Amino acid sequence: LEAASLTTQISGQVIPSNVPGSLAMAVRQPAGVVVGIAPWNAPIILAVRAIATPLACGNTVVLKGSELCPATHGLIIEALQEGGLPPGVVNFVTNAPADAGAVVEAMIAHPAVRRVNFTGSTRVGRIIGQTAAKYLKPAILELGGKAPFLVLDDADVDAAVAGATFGAFANSGQICMSTERIIVDEKVAEEFIAKLVARATSLPLGDPRQGPVVLGSVVDQTTVERVNALIDDALAKGAKLLCGGKADNTLMPATLLDHVTSAMDIFYEETFAPVKAIVRVKNVEEAIAIANDNEFGLSAAVYGRDTARAWQVAARIESGICHINGPTVHDEAQMPFGGVKSSGYGHFGGQAGIDAFTDTRWITMQTTPRHYPF
Repeated sequence: LEAASLTTQISGQVIPSNVPGSLAMAVRQPAGVVVGIAPWNAPIILAVRAIATPLACGNTVVLKGSELCPATHGLIIEALQEGGLPPGVVNFVTNAPADAGAVVEAMIAHPAVRRVNFTGSTRVGRIIGQTAAKYLKPAILELGGKAPFLVLDDADVDAAVAGATFGAFANSGQICMSTERIIVDEKVAEEFIAKLVARATSLPLGDPRQGPVVLGSVVDQTTVERVNALIDDALAKGAKLLCGGKADNTLMPATLLDHVTSAMDIFYEETFAPVKAIVRVKNVEEAIAIANDNEFGLSAAVYGRDTARAWQVAARIESGICHINGPTVHDEAQMPFGGVKSSGYGHFGGQAGIDAFTDTRWITMQTTPRHYPF
């Protein structure tokens, strides 16, 4: 925490001044110490994201590792330190789950800390957002998702099936951008669903230590029990199980539930597992309404051959990210990544990420005598 800044200025822009003889600039400077809190589900990518841009912007960083993968997160910090970063530039904190609240508040409250970034659940994100607000510390919160995947009546069905399969089942659905709600126009529903079921049932499931698989283990048995309850609730309320089903252990199969409605818990709740809901709609307007009928707003996808219409649909979806004829799971370091509604606020990536981890200052220099009214 003593090494609060590695540099003094990131960039500057000359701004015309109305004061004679005054040179004015808007400059971006490092914020100071940045607290990064990373999750378990993509431990290397998301931990590096929590620290890379802050470091590049001249800040120092304290990473709080996930309680579920502290050794992995610790190795990242060790690699940076062994790579030659000076002492105090990257720092690492771990904690027992029961101590998380006290540890996080102590970190955010520290006077040297000027920014907070958190990737994880909306439940915890609300607590961190409230704590950051208490101490007037800006925060970037990238939280949960329930990404809609819209298949319009003119979609290339094979392309949509490929995108849905990848977006729904990559990392066993344990991705914030994971396709969670497959919203398909009834005009193409039968063809699309038949092909999607065929793809889903062909995905190899097993322990990746024993050989290549697509679907490995979900994080813990608690997830299995929670998602099994979502399946039971949906089936009791009229959904149809197309493939997969409840699991006895953490190797959960690709599961598709058809005819899902808003009366079912799975319509609204994030599964964070390879269990996905299919909602049939009559037209574009109903598809948009269903897509927006959710508290989350991180990622979305729209498939349609009429790209102008698909763009108009994308513009009306309440999400921070939307891909036309591409999967919901898509991230690039130079792009602004963030959500709306209960998916959080602020952005990682690109210029937006630089803005998030620096302070804007207005600096002037008077080069000639200045006139004062008194």
